[in-house]
Amino acid sequence: MIWGLKSLACFDVWSFEHFFSGVSIGATLLVFMERRLKIDAHDRNHAYIYFSGLLVLTYCWETVEHYLETGLLGAGVSYWFQGVEFWANRMITDPLLNLAGAWVARRAMFIVKGVRLFIFIWLGIHIFVFPHSMYLHELGWF
Repeated sequence: MIWGLKSLACFDVWSFEHFFSGVSIGATLLVFMERRLKIDAHDRNHAYIYFSGLLVLTYCWETVEHYLETGLLGAGVSYWFQGVEFWANRMITDPLLNLAGAWVARRAMFIVKGVRLFIFIWLGIHIFVFPHSMYLHELGWF
């Protein structure tokens, strides 16, 4: 299945968040590389460092997310996650969306503040207002 619940499909409502997180994390990584490591991340010869670093961060998050979904922090957190993500979603789609977001961040740093505001609002609503992570799918909005 292409679109649907995260446990069944390659893309879900959180796919948007993965793209926008890629923009935010990619911008942060870009600044870190240029200011701390003194590496020009826009240079084609150093782009592999930028994108490899982003993939490491992405797969670290996906590992943590897997353990949260399986109940490492308790039944409440596990319930909020609403099941374990489909393998293709976790291993292919989410990282590619993060990479796409980071690619956008390299070319359009001016959108980063707006993207971060969107992420803040998105996470606030989904964590503190909605009863679980798949609530929008349950409502039929997506």
